[in-house]
Amino acid sequence: MEKRRVVITGLGAVTPLGNNVNTMWENILAGKSGIDFVTKVDKDNYPAKVAAEVKDFDPTQFMDKKDARKMDPFTQYAVAASKMAVEDAKLTIDDSNAHRVGVWIGSGIGGMKTWEEQHTKLLEKGPKRVSPFFVPMMIPDMAAGQVSIQLGAKGINSCSVTACASGANSIGDAYKAVERGDVDYIIAGGTEAPISDMAFAGFSSAKALSTNEDPSKASRPFDKNRDGFVMGEGAGILILESLDSALERGAHIYGEIAGYGATGDAYHITAPAENGEGAARAMQHALRDAGISPEEVDYINAHGTSTELNDKYETAAIKTVFGDHAKKLAVSSTKSMTGHLLGAAGGIEAVISIKSIKDGVIPATTNYEEPDPDCDLDYVPNEARKQDVNVVVSNSLGFGGHNVALVFKKYQ
Repeated sequence: MEKRRVVITGLGAVTPLGNNVNTMWENILAGKSGIDFVTKVDKDNYPAKVAAEVKDFDPTQFMDKKDARKMDPFTQYAVAASKMAVEDAKLTIDDSNAHRVGVWIGSGIGGMKTWEEQHTKLLEKGPKRVSPFFVPMMIPDMAAGQVSIQLGAKGINSCSVTACASGANSIGDAYKAVERGDVDYIIAGGTEAPISDMAFAGFSSAKALSTNEDPSKASRPFDKNRDGFVMGEGAGILILESLDSALERGAHIYGEIAGYGATGDAYHITAPAENGEGAARAMQHALRDAGISPEEVDYINAHGTSTELNDKYETAAIKTVFGDHAKKLAVSSTKSMTGHLLGAAGGIEAVISIKSIKDGVIPATTNYEEPDPDCDLDYVPNEARKQDVNVVVSNSLGFGGHNVALVFKKYQ
């Protein structure tokens, strides 16, 4: 079976740095932070005080008010970002092609806000007061389901749930569906709205969140004084399309997705495997799938969570895969500005990777002040860098030992 080339023709985003791709990208290049004191939970109840919240989002700009009320925020973000991506791709979905348009959108947690609200109703008012929309608002696949309904996409409709690797797994799985010929177009990415009491309490109890009370400094990937991640929310969506289809309809091509690697650590429910061996294998698989040598990679958009073990072992994994070339690579973590969007991280970081290739700019790792001896690569400290970018590897790693690497390259 001949593999089809797959290109990116549309981008959409709802993020803590802006509710469209251009605003987000301008803020990233300026080194701005989307992190502030958390407002969606009472910060006085938690050791962590900051979060990267979506701001000024109006779902009714993208959907009927009645429909919006039946969607958890994670679904609203996905619908908005998907509609922006489809518009950006100038893709018309109608009876002639609907069965060839798929949707594959991941979420790590799903409708946490809905779950909390309805559980409170159950305890306070009894089971008859629980909404009939509770289940279809909560389940993680409903973002993909609602995008399909809202846009009329009738091809494969799926959702990869792999914790913080969900968005990246979904893009990789979607890429393979187009490459195989299952569909010609697919709306792919990740979405998450986890900033709720239950999730905040759970991550706080696991001592995973930064307790730094300076919002602008709390997320500091690869810095010696990092102390945990900052929870974020939003959605990042790509339109993946067969090259033949894109050329036939004269679509604008942002870049090409060329490789996907996914592995399991078989090690621990939350901690990464020693020296990032699972992450290393994911990058090796992705490069092999792309037919690209390690020396051809210009930039790695790292998972870079600002946690002790992730940053140390991801650095070790990069050294394993790239050898001497690791010192010549640019590596940055945009979570320093966006926070960690959990299941949406791979989606938003894929958008960032594509913009890096298209515009020839590598985003910075902000808040990088004191080097860590265990993290000794070029992390593009504090200022974005103008540089020709031909090949990007984007890493996403999740609880449960999920490792994903995606390879994007300049379209030629």
